[in-house]
Amino acid sequence: MTSGNDQELLRHHGDIDAAPGLLDFAVNVRLDRPPRWLRDRLAAALDRLGGYPSAEDDRSAREAVAARHGRDRDEVLLLAGAAEGFSLLAALRPRLAALVHPSFTEPELALRTAGVEVTRVVLDAEDGYRLRPEAVPEEADLVVLGNPTNPTSVLHPAESIRALRRPGRVVVVDEAFADTVPGEPESLAGSAEPGLLVIRSLTKMWGLPGLRAGYALGEPALLARLGQNRPHWPLGTLVLEAVRACLEPDAIAESERAARDFDRDRAELVAGLAAIPGVRVVQPARASFLLLEVDNGEKVRAVLRERGIAVRRGDTFPGLGPDHMRVAVRGPRHNDELVEAFREIVGTAG
Repeated sequence: MTSGNDQELLRHHGDIDAAPGLLDFAVNVRLDRPPRWLRDRLAAALDRLGGYPSAEDDRSAREAVAARHGRDRDEVLLLAGAAEGFSLLAALRPRLAALVHPSFTEPELALRTAGVEVTRVVLDAEDGYRLRPEAVPEEADLVVLGNPTNPTSVLHPAESIRALRRPGRVVVVDEAFADTVPGEPESLAGSAEPGLLVIRSLTKMWGLPGLRAGYALGEPALLARLGQNRPHWPLGTLVLEAVRACLEPDAIAESERAARDFDRDRAELVAGLAAIPGVRVVQPARASFLLLEVDNGEKVRAVLRERGIAVRRGDTFPGLGPDHMRVAVRGPRHNDELVEAFREIVGTAG
């Protein structure tokens, strides 16, 4: 169950652990700025800021999302980042929300802030943080989980998620990192099934945390309930342009290449870290980050920071403790620096 005094922990995110001048393994964003072609698209849209975003702007962006996932445009709700989708969940008026943890904490924070009763379903480290559908209370009419899950990097089988569906229940799948997995094999973004709500982000792949772009996929009636209290013009012109640009065929191909690079670089990072006594890597990892359990984790994090390396503390995720930390997968040179730092620090931090 939840603790009444832990909301500050739930508000903690990787950007708090990162700081200018540090080698950043704390934030799970692929790029330090959008690629040149995307910046050019956004710059070209600046002259349109003198007018309100039009219905056609919204429609064309939703059509781009729909084409990407084989959906109808009425099954798309554009969002100011995936986090906005979580902030809207209370509009569904759930009686009991089950949050599958360890996982991204914004959904729980948003629901509790809105007065929704929340129960935690904490997955077992000894079981590889694998989803067990039977562990979710039958009475829960809202279930929220990530796939792949932040911070564990576990990719749950789509069939295990489908097993959560019940009449009268909404199952929310946070797929913010689905595009970091080559081929997106377990994604439910293209599945038009009753009660299924998939939330996606463009932030992580395209270096857009300062713009906030994402979308939700689900039945039109469910999306209408989700967005019923939003203001007029909820998204600006630049966000709508980013959605269109990032879902064009060339961008999708670039995203798939980046996912394959993550696969290669992650495998090398896992091999390097797992060979260090005192460092345990949660496997199999499938996303653009790794969850580690490190002896004397708090001290190791502090020494890493002294050496100019930021990692994401893990104890703010329900189900994890002070020896846990999350590290983003970077390119080979920076990954090698991280491995070398761990090799020198772990074992001497006791």
